[in-house]
Amino acid sequence: MSKKVLIITGDAVEALEVYYPYYRLLEEGHDVTIAAPKKKKLHTVVHDFADWDTYVEKQGYLIDAHASFAEVDPAQYDALVIPGGRAPEYIRLDENVQRIVRHFFEANKPIAAICHASLIFETMPDLLKGRSLTAYIACKPGVEALGATYVSDNTVHVDGNLVSAHAWPDLPAFMREFLRLLQ
Repeated sequence: MSKKVLIITGDAVEALEVYYPYYRLLEEGHDVTIAAPKKKKLHTVVHDFADWDTYVEKQGYLIDAHASFAEVDPAQYDALVIPGGRAPEYIRLDENVQRIVRHFFEANKPIAAICHASLIFETMPDLLKGRSLTAYIACKPGVEALGATYVSDNTVHVDGNLVSAHAWPDLPAFMREFLRLLQ
């Protein structure tokens, strides 16, 4: 059965973390909307490890945002995907993002959060208290500051309606678990 899935992101979203879920959900026949601060073409980025101690960033492809956050009525959607990259760092300050994310938690709808997506939860500390999730390792202090348990022994973790993953190499297992929640 087809579901309506919302992806929230912005410029500097990790390319694989937005494209892979978007096309995988479309492949399964779901209706997918990408929302951002404004309805526009978004710039994606590619994060990878070269010979640095941290990741390097390169410019990726463009992808269309179909709606602005202000236009989104989260009650019209069955599930939420939050990709990583640098987008979560600034979109978390948007009150509409907070309104949207809070709806999915309170309605117990499926939520998929990968890599730096956990930064969004830092603006709503009550949502994750007592929960468990994983994220990019640099996000561990933020996750723990929220009163959540950071899961380090699995790169993909499911806690009720929340599927989380470390980063883009985990996309196949991440999407497999998220699609299970959508059924």
